[in-house]
Amino acid sequence: MGVVLIVLAAGYGAAAGWLLPRAVYRFSVEPGDPWRGSCPQGHRLAGWLGPARCRTDARQAALSAPRPGPPPAVAAAHAYGRRGAPLAALTGAVCAGIAGAVGVRPEAGVYVGLAPLFVLLALVDRAVHRLPDVLTLPLAAAAAAGLAAAALLPRAGGDWRGALLGGGALGAAYLLLFLINPAGMGFGDVKLALSLGVALGWYGWGVWATGVFLGFLYGALYGLPQALKGPDARKRAFAFGPFMAAGALTGVLLGGFGA
Repeated sequence: MGVVLIVLAAGYGAAAGWLLPRAVYRFSVEPGDPWRGSCPQGHRLAGWLGPARCRTDARQAALSAPRPGPPPAVAAAHAYGRRGAPLAALTGAVCAGIAGAVGVRPEAGVYVGLAPLFVLLALVDRAVHRLPDVLTLPLAAAAAAGLAAAALLPRAGGDWRGALLGGGALGAAYLLLFLINPAGMGFGDVKLALSLGVALGWYGWGVWATGVFLGFLYGALYGLPQALKGPDARKRAFAFGPFMAAGALTGVLLGGFGA
């Protein structure tokens, strides 16, 4: 049963990852800018999920933004964002790892189901140093609700009250860091911390502390070599969300094996 669960999780993750490139492209805008609605060549994008590639058929021409005068010529097929195959491999591997660590427990469905959204947030943050509210806040609510349902099922390996406390504690900790040094910590990180704290708190304070510590450790391992390059590199900010997510993922894997 465990092998079947891993295969199913990997397939789900690969399928979800294949659909992420368009969402990554559309969400990767500077704060205050509207979400991208067209590719760099001006073709209007239909939907939020799918490969980041425009086609050359009549349907794509019809979806292009209307302009006065004669209809524009349809350009050759072109890619405008991340490739689907690497994201499919990454998300499939993340989901398979979670399924292998957590095993046949109800929380596995919650973690695996939400994993592609964490990958999406990490990629958007890496691209534009932004974690959109439209993703972070619903993700925190979905994590809390999903683990609440998991707690009612047999063989649950964690505690929902601990998950809620973990989310509140990590959100408060990041809020304090943001207030102390707004230039070094974005408010999007504070909101992402809510869902990560819920995910880590499910398995107890030991896993919570490990996941939080590893997030800072991963960030330090990346930032220290950059800082050694010179004064200009030390002033350059980098996205911390991917390291927060990576630390939380490691903590969940350890918590799943421990449970």
